[in-house]
Amino acid sequence: MTPDTGPGTGTGTTDRDDSPDTSRRGTVETRRHGGIAVIALRRTAKLNALSAHLESALLDAVRSKEVTTSRAVVVTGGPRVFSAGADTTELREMTTESIAAYYRASGSVYETFAALPQPTVAAISGYCLGGGLELALAADIRVADPTASFGLPEVGIGILPSSGGVTRLVRAVGPARTRDLVLRCRRMDAAEAYAWGLVGEVTDPGAPCLERALEIAAEMAAHPPLALSVAKQVITAATDAPRESALLLEQLGYAALNAASHR
Repeated sequence: MTPDTGPGTGTGTTDRDDSPDTSRRGTVETRRHGGIAVIALRRTAKLNALSAHLESALLDAVRSKEVTTSRAVVVTGGPRVFSAGADTTELREMTTESIAAYYRASGSVYETFAALPQPTVAAISGYCLGGGLELALAADIRVADPTASFGLPEVGIGILPSSGGVTRLVRAVGPARTRDLVLRCRRMDAAEAYAWGLVGEVTDPGAPCLERALEIAAEMAAHPPLALSVAKQVITAATDAPRESALLLEQLGYAALNAASHR
Protein backbone atom coordinates (compact mmCIF):
# COMPACT_ATOMS: atom_id res chain seq x y z
CA MET A 1 0.00 0.00 0.00
CA THR A 2 1.35 3.44 -0.85
CA PRO A 3 0.74 6.28 1.60
CA ASP A 4 -0.88 8.61 -0.93
CA THR A 5 -3.48 6.20 -2.30
CA GLY A 6 -5.04 5.06 0.95
CA PRO A 7 -6.34 1.61 1.86
CA GLY A 8 -7.58 -0.63 -0.89
CA THR A 9 -9.11 -4.00 -1.52
CA GLY A 10 -7.01 -4.78 -4.56
CA THR A 11 -4.16 -3.33 -6.54
CA GLY A 12 -2.57 -3.66 -9.94
CA THR A 13 0.15 -1.92 -11.89
CA THR A 14 0.05 -1.33 -15.62
CA ASP A 15 3.55 -1.01 -17.00
CA ARG A 16 4.78 -1.73 -20.50
CA ASP A 17 8.46 -1.24 -19.63
CA ASP A 18 10.57 -4.40 -19.87
CA SER A 19 13.71 -2.67 -18.58
CA PRO A 20 14.71 -2.63 -14.91
CA ASP A 21 14.51 1.18 -14.75
CA THR A 22 10.78 1.85 -14.66
CA SER A 23 11.20 5.03 -12.59
CA ARG A 24 12.00 7.08 -15.68
CA ARG A 25 9.45 5.51 -18.03
CA GLY A 26 6.83 5.33 -15.30
CA THR A 27 3.92 3.13 -14.36
CA VAL A 28 0.21 3.56 -13.71
CA GLU A 29 -1.17 1.98 -10.57
CA THR A 30 -4.81 1.00 -10.14
CA ARG A 31 -6.21 0.38 -6.70
CA ARG A 32 -9.69 -0.35 -5.43
CA HIS A 33 -10.92 1.57 -2.42
CA GLY A 34 -14.18 -0.32 -1.91
CA GLY A 35 -16.32 0.55 -4.92
CA ILE A 36 -13.99 3.36 -5.97
CA ALA A 37 -11.10 2.86 -8.37
CA VAL A 38 -8.00 4.98 -7.84
CA ILE A 39 -5.74 5.51 -10.86
CA ALA A 40 -2.31 6.85 -9.90
CA LEU A 41 0.37 8.14 -12.26
CA ARG A 42 3.80 6.99 -11.12
CA ARG A 43 6.67 8.75 -12.89
CA THR A 44 8.08 10.93 -10.14
CA ALA A 45 11.54 11.20 -11.73
CA LYS A 46 9.91 13.12 -14.58
CA LEU A 47 7.13 14.86 -12.58
CA ASN A 48 4.60 12.44 -14.09
CA ALA A 49 5.31 13.71 -17.62
CA LEU A 50 2.87 12.04 -19.99
CA SER A 51 4.92 10.08 -22.50
CA ALA A 52 3.33 7.74 -25.04
CA HIS A 53 4.44 4.90 -22.78
CA LEU A 54 2.70 6.37 -19.73
CA GLU A 55 -0.42 7.21 -21.76
CA SER A 56 -0.56 3.61 -23.03
CA ALA A 57 -0.34 2.38 -19.44
CA LEU A 58 -3.03 4.86 -18.45
CA LEU A 59 -5.26 3.64 -21.29
CA ASP A 60 -4.82 0.06 -20.07
CA ALA A 61 -5.69 1.19 -16.54
CA VAL A 62 -8.86 2.98 -17.69
CA ARG A 63 -9.94 -0.19 -19.50
CA SER A 64 -8.98 -2.52 -16.64
CA LYS A 65 -11.46 -4.57 -14.62
CA GLU A 66 -10.60 -2.58 -11.49
CA VAL A 67 -11.89 0.55 -13.20
CA THR A 68 -14.70 -0.75 -15.40
CA THR A 69 -16.40 -2.54 -12.48
CA SER A 70 -16.08 0.43 -10.11
CA ARG A 71 -18.81 2.84 -9.05
CA ALA A 72 -16.57 5.93 -9.30
CA VAL A 73 -13.01 6.73 -10.35
CA VAL A 74 -10.35 9.01 -8.88
CA VAL A 75 -7.22 9.95 -10.82
CA THR A 76 -4.17 11.31 -9.01
CA GLY A 77 -0.48 11.92 -9.50
CA GLY A 78 0.39 11.67 -5.82
CA PRO A 79 0.83 14.20 -3.02
CA ARG A 80 3.45 16.38 -4.75
CA VAL A 81 2.61 16.60 -8.46
CA PHE A 82 -0.33 15.71 -10.70
CA SER A 83 1.50 15.96 -14.03
CA ALA A 84 3.90 18.53 -15.44
CA GLY A 85 2.57 17.86 -18.96
CA ALA A 86 3.64 16.04 -22.08
CA ASP A 87 7.11 14.58 -22.52
CA THR A 88 8.58 17.22 -24.83
CA THR A 89 11.55 15.04 -25.75
CA GLU A 90 9.11 12.82 -27.65
CA LEU A 91 7.32 15.74 -29.30
CA ARG A 92 10.45 16.91 -31.10
CA GLU A 93 10.83 13.53 -32.78
CA MET A 94 7.26 13.17 -34.07
CA THR A 95 6.33 13.48 -37.75
CA THR A 96 2.91 14.30 -39.14
CA GLU A 97 2.30 10.61 -39.76
CA SER A 98 3.41 9.56 -36.28
CA ILE A 99 1.23 12.25 -34.69
CA ALA A 100 -1.81 10.90 -36.53
CA ALA A 101 -0.94 7.37 -35.39
CA TYR A 102 -0.48 8.65 -31.83
CA TYR A 103 -4.03 10.05 -31.69
CA ARG A 104 -5.37 6.72 -32.90
CA ALA A 105 -3.44 4.87 -30.18
CA SER A 106 -2.36 6.15 -26.75
CA GLY A 107 -3.50 9.71 -27.51
CA SER A 108 -7.10 8.50 -27.28
CA VAL A 109 -6.80 7.99 -23.51
CA TYR A 110 -8.20 11.42 -22.67
CA GLU A 111 -11.45 10.78 -24.55
CA THR A 112 -11.64 7.21 -23.22
CA PHE A 113 -11.32 8.50 -19.67
CA ALA A 114 -13.90 11.25 -20.28
CA ALA A 115 -16.33 8.70 -21.71
CA LEU A 116 -16.34 6.46 -18.63
CA PRO A 117 -19.96 5.96 -17.57
CA GLN A 118 -19.23 6.36 -13.86
CA PRO A 119 -18.37 9.73 -12.24
CA THR A 120 -14.70 10.71 -12.16
CA VAL A 121 -12.72 12.97 -9.86
CA ALA A 122 -9.22 14.43 -10.35
CA ALA A 123 -7.20 14.97 -7.16
CA ILE A 124 -4.65 17.66 -8.00
CA SER A 125 -1.48 18.57 -6.12
CA GLY A 126 1.46 20.55 -7.47
CA TYR A 127 1.97 20.96 -11.20
CA CYS A 128 -1.08 20.35 -13.40
CA LEU A 129 0.22 21.58 -16.73
CA GLY A 130 -0.28 20.85 -20.41
CA GLY A 131 -1.39 17.26 -20.89
CA GLY A 132 -1.81 16.96 -17.13
CA LEU A 133 -4.41 19.73 -17.17
CA GLU A 134 -6.05 18.11 -20.20
CA LEU A 135 -6.38 14.88 -18.22
CA ALA A 136 -7.81 16.75 -15.23
CA LEU A 137 -10.27 18.57 -17.49
CA ALA A 138 -11.51 15.18 -18.73
CA ALA A 139 -12.69 14.38 -15.18
CA ASP A 140 -16.18 15.31 -14.03
CA ILE A 141 -15.00 16.99 -10.83
CA ARG A 142 -11.63 18.49 -9.89
CA VAL A 143 -10.33 18.91 -6.34
CA ALA A 144 -7.05 20.71 -5.70
CA ASP A 145 -4.86 21.48 -2.73
CA PRO A 146 -3.23 24.92 -2.24
CA THR A 147 0.02 23.75 -3.90
CA ALA A 148 -1.69 23.16 -7.26
CA SER A 149 -0.50 25.15 -10.27
CA PHE A 150 -2.40 25.15 -13.57
CA GLY A 151 -1.44 26.11 -17.10
CA LEU A 152 -1.34 25.24 -20.79
CA PRO A 153 2.16 26.28 -21.97
CA GLU A 154 2.03 24.66 -25.40
CA VAL A 155 1.86 27.86 -27.50
CA GLY A 156 5.13 28.97 -25.94
CA ILE A 157 6.96 26.05 -27.59
CA GLY A 158 5.19 26.47 -30.91
CA ILE A 159 2.30 24.00 -30.61
CA LEU A 160 -1.12 24.08 -28.94
CA PRO A 161 -3.14 21.91 -26.54
CA SER A 162 -4.57 19.09 -28.63
CA SER A 163 -5.97 16.44 -26.28
CA GLY A 164 -9.19 18.24 -25.47
CA GLY A 165 -7.57 21.06 -23.51
CA VAL A 166 -8.92 24.00 -25.51
CA THR A 167 -12.27 22.34 -26.17
CA ARG A 168 -12.94 21.50 -22.53
CA LEU A 169 -11.43 24.68 -21.11
CA VAL A 170 -13.71 26.85 -23.26
CA ARG A 171 -16.71 24.95 -21.91
CA ALA A 172 -15.44 25.15 -18.33
CA VAL A 173 -14.42 28.82 -18.10
CA GLY A 174 -15.51 30.51 -21.35
CA PRO A 175 -13.58 31.74 -24.42
CA ALA A 176 -12.17 34.95 -22.87
CA ARG A 177 -10.53 33.17 -19.97
CA THR A 178 -9.36 30.38 -22.27
CA ARG A 179 -7.60 32.95 -24.46
CA ASP A 180 -6.04 34.50 -21.37
CA LEU A 181 -4.64 31.18 -20.21
CA VAL A 182 -3.65 29.65 -23.56
CA LEU A 183 -2.35 32.64 -25.52
CA ARG A 184 -0.37 34.12 -22.61
CA CYS A 185 0.92 30.68 -21.52
CA ARG A 186 0.49 31.82 -17.96
CA ARG A 187 0.10 29.87 -14.74
CA MET A 188 -2.67 30.15 -12.19
CA ASP A 189 -2.70 28.98 -8.62
CA ALA A 190 -5.40 26.96 -6.88
CA ALA A 191 -7.23 30.02 -5.55
CA GLU A 192 -7.57 31.57 -9.02
CA ALA A 193 -8.54 28.22 -10.54
CA TYR A 194 -11.32 27.97 -7.97
CA ALA A 195 -12.45 31.54 -8.64
CA TRP A 196 -12.65 30.74 -12.35
CA GLY A 197 -14.57 27.52 -11.77
CA LEU A 198 -11.75 25.39 -13.14
CA VAL A 199 -11.74 23.38 -9.91
CA GLY A 200 -14.74 22.77 -7.71
CA GLU A 201 -12.95 22.76 -4.39
CA VAL A 202 -9.61 23.65 -2.80
CA THR A 203 -8.69 21.79 0.37
CA ASP A 204 -7.26 23.44 3.47
CA PRO A 205 -3.45 23.65 3.70
CA GLY A 206 -2.05 20.30 4.73
CA ALA A 207 -5.29 18.44 4.01
CA PRO A 208 -4.70 15.69 1.40
CA CYS A 209 -6.78 16.41 -1.69
CA LEU A 210 -6.86 12.69 -2.51
CA GLU A 211 -8.69 12.06 0.75
CA ARG A 212 -11.28 14.69 -0.16
CA ALA A 213 -11.56 13.34 -3.71
CA LEU A 214 -12.29 9.88 -2.30
CA GLU A 215 -15.01 11.35 -0.07
CA ILE A 216 -16.65 13.04 -3.06
CA ALA A 217 -16.33 9.87 -5.15
CA ALA A 218 -17.93 7.81 -2.35
CA GLU A 219 -20.80 10.30 -2.14
CA MET A 220 -21.51 9.90 -5.86
CA ALA A 221 -20.94 6.13 -5.80
CA ALA A 222 -23.81 5.81 -3.31
CA HIS A 223 -26.29 6.93 -5.98
CA PRO A 224 -27.86 4.55 -8.57
CA PRO A 225 -25.21 3.92 -11.24
CA LEU A 226 -27.59 4.10 -14.20
CA ALA A 227 -28.92 7.48 -13.07
CA LEU A 228 -25.35 8.75 -12.68
CA SER A 229 -24.39 7.52 -16.13
CA VAL A 230 -27.43 9.01 -17.88
CA ALA A 231 -27.11 12.31 -16.01
CA LYS A 232 -23.42 12.51 -16.96
CA GLN A 233 -24.24 11.94 -20.64
CA VAL A 234 -27.06 14.50 -20.61
CA ILE A 235 -24.81 17.13 -18.97
CA THR A 236 -22.11 16.52 -21.59
CA ALA A 237 -24.55 16.71 -24.50
CA ALA A 238 -26.38 19.73 -23.09
CA THR A 239 -23.14 21.73 -23.09
CA ASP A 240 -23.35 22.18 -26.87
CA ALA A 241 -26.99 21.40 -27.61
CA PRO A 242 -29.58 24.12 -28.33
CA ARG A 243 -31.90 24.79 -25.38
CA GLU A 244 -34.81 22.87 -26.90
CA SER A 245 -32.64 19.85 -27.61
CA ALA A 246 -31.12 19.93 -24.13
CA LEU A 247 -34.60 19.99 -22.57
CA LEU A 248 -35.64 17.06 -24.74
CA LEU A 249 -32.56 15.11 -23.67
CA GLU A 250 -33.48 15.70 -20.01
CA GLN A 251 -37.02 14.49 -20.60
CA LEU A 252 -35.95 11.41 -22.55
CA GLY A 253 -33.35 10.59 -19.92
CA TYR A 254 -35.94 10.91 -17.17
CA ALA A 255 -38.40 8.72 -19.05
CA ALA A 256 -35.77 6.02 -19.64
CA LEU A 257 -34.67 6.02 -16.00
CA ASN A 258 -38.24 5.99 -14.76
CA ALA A 259 -39.06 3.01 -16.98
CA ALA A 260 -35.92 1.17 -15.84
CA SER A 261 -36.77 1.70 -12.17
CA HIS A 262 -40.15 -0.05 -12.62
CA ARG A 263 -38.86 -3.17 -14.33
